Amino acid sequence: MNESDFLNKLRKFLTEANKAGYAAGDAAKVVDGPDGSHTITHESADGRWKYHDEYYGGEPYGGREIVFLDGKGIWMMVYYGWVVPRVEHGPVYKFLQEALRAETDDEPYHGPRLYESNGMKYVNSYTGAPDNFRGEEEILRNGARIYFAWYGGGLINQ
Repeated sequence: MNESDFLNKLRKFLTEANKAGYAAGDAAKVVDGPDGSHTITHESADGRWKYHDEYYGGEPYGGREIVFLDGKGIWMMVYYGWVVPRVEHGPVYKFLQEALRAETDDEPYHGPRLYESNGMKYVNSYTGAPDNFRGEEEILRNGARIYFAWYGGGLINQ
């Protein structure tokens, strides 16, 4: 598989895994670990591609995602975020999941660049490509930031 084909397949799988992961809300398969972690996994239909998202928290939260191809870790992303104090978490995270489901194969970095619904706005700013990227996302309500997260990652073990 040439590099272009590989990156296209990675983009497609990341979008599939992200939508089946945290963005899926209550439909996501979450396993709670004895150390306080929460883990979401997803596998491609052919079993070659696997996704593993392990996070900790609450408020604030942090974690990492890894993609495996044929059992070898090939891509990872780390992230850290929070809802600002005195803002009810539930509606913010429901809106975040909704925004993340709008992600596309072209730009599989957490969510779309912009998503608006029910008086909230999701803004995602990033640079790079799937092989090496970093970004920040925020949710605004009435122009005020009520959520913020940063993330970054890229290819590993190449």
